[in-house]
Amino acid sequence: MNHITVRQAQAHDAATVRSILQEAADWLTSRGTPMWRDDELAQDVIEAHVAKGLFWLAEVDGEPAGCIRFQTEDKQFWPDIPPGESAFLHRLAVLRKQAGGVVSAAMMQWAKEHAAALGKQYLRLDCESTTVKLRELYERNGFRRHSERHVGPYLVARYEYELT
Repeated sequence: MNHITVRQAQAHDAATVRSILQEAADWLTSRGTPMWRDDELAQDVIEAHVAKGLFWLAEVDGEPAGCIRFQTEDKQFWPDIPPGESAFLHRLAVLRKQAGGVVSAAMMQWAKEHAAALGKQYLRLDCESTTVKLRELYERNGFRRHSERHVGPYLVARYEYELT
């Protein structure tokens, strides 16, 4: 069995984070379900988020396997909830060679534990409402549908996991 760890991405990991995200974006686009705009995956954007400590890398036996953006504030997608009660996940991506749900489940479990350690009541995330497989992944990992909300041109499905 492979050993999965999650660690905070460092400045030298920014290219790895971007590569994981780009591979996921390219794969999804090839399947007719584009996920992120190109400007969201720009190297300078990723570098800035890594510098702020937002990205975490999942490694399988010491090799990069996936990434996740973990934040303690999300006014864009969750402006209607009390401040301070939640942590938020974005940009969950796994390398195709590690696809199958094990790495993504490990990252979500890590995020639940990390959010609980920070004293948060909820771990929340969102995705486009039409991404059925992604929604099923979140639901298999214990997230429940909270609501839908228009954010810019997108209708997003919002999910939460109660930690307490």
